[in-house]
Amino acid sequence: MSDESLALVQGGVVFGKIIGLFSSDMAIDLGTANTLIYVRGEGIVLNEPSVVAVSNKGVSKQVIAVGNEAKGMLGRTPSTISVIRPMKDGVIADFEIAEEMIKHFIQKVHNRRSFISPRIVICVPSGATAVEKRAINDAGLRAGARNVYLIEEPMAAAIGAGLPVTDASGSMVVDIGGGTTEIALISLGGIVSVSSIRVGGDKFDETIVASVKKEYGLFIGDIAAEEAKKALVSVYYSEKGYDEGVEKQEIVMRGRDLISGTPKEMSVKATKIVDSLKEPLNSIIDSIKATLEKSPPELSSDIVRSGIMLTGGGAFINGFDRLISVATGLEVNVAKDPLLCVAVGTGMVLEKLSELKDSVLAAI
Repeated sequence: MSDESLALVQGGVVFGKIIGLFSSDMAIDLGTANTLIYVRGEGIVLNEPSVVAVSNKGVSKQVIAVGNEAKGMLGRTPSTISVIRPMKDGVIADFEIAEEMIKHFIQKVHNRRSFISPRIVICVPSGATAVEKRAINDAGLRAGARNVYLIEEPMAAAIGAGLPVTDASGSMVVDIGGGTTEIALISLGGIVSVSSIRVGGDKFDETIVASVKKEYGLFIGDIAAEEAKKALVSVYYSEKGYDEGVEKQEIVMRGRDLISGTPKEMSVKATKIVDSLKEPLNSIIDSIKATLEKSPPELSSDIVRSGIMLTGGGAFINGFDRLISVATGLEVNVAKDPLLCVAVGTGMVLEKLSELKDSVLAAI
């Protein structure tokens, strides 16, 4: 290499380091329900709903609120305002609105602290298609990123939960998000076996809404369904019946009476809600079993020793860990901060991006 070429290379390295000093590189957990942002050297600095409110006036949609403010408008808007969730099943459903949401969150995090576009690591479902990955990549670039890298959600969740993903021994993670559930067996820094199903917190809420409507003639919103789900004593059930306390539990719900059309408050039996959740819960359990069946014998023996790690919002559903444990015969552990695992794991990859970008990151 000539002296001139060497000088150019060294100059490029120095310039790259200078750019790094002035840009706030970030990791984004772009979830169906919530978006979390991790800034390099700072940790998680934003955790807001993946919701955008837009004005319907005029030809083009004008964004009027994003995140917490927009979620507060759900079910309460006039005809001139629409509240949109641009993410569905973990991927972009409305490209234009998703781009505006990402741009808003980036600007909110930066707060003019830097003037150079950041590098961004974004997590994606393991089942995302090449087209869906490209859409997320393009949305990040159009929102102002210098470079965009993608990482599969189960890998990020496993790293964030503290599992030894680079060891030769196998680890199993089940990440239950708002739109998808990601199930993966991981060893030596790679995913050995994986299942991605489009069943998650949103599906749970939908089934509760439908059940209460059918059984009680009460039309409730998604927020009421989410609160009911969180309030359940336990979703565990067996041939012998429900967990202790479920048959006695009643949950107060407010909505609109389908007959009179007037607002109404009533008590709903917890057993009815658990019954409505059996189908999506069993879908996740069946996928866990299917993933285990595809695992090599050596990894299976590792999982017998280490068990299954639950992450994501679904890990908070009381009794679900026990339901999985009984169905699989394995120990099930809930991560310390289930909601933060994907964001923290993506952030940990960001912190060592130069070392890990050729191993744990997903191809676009």
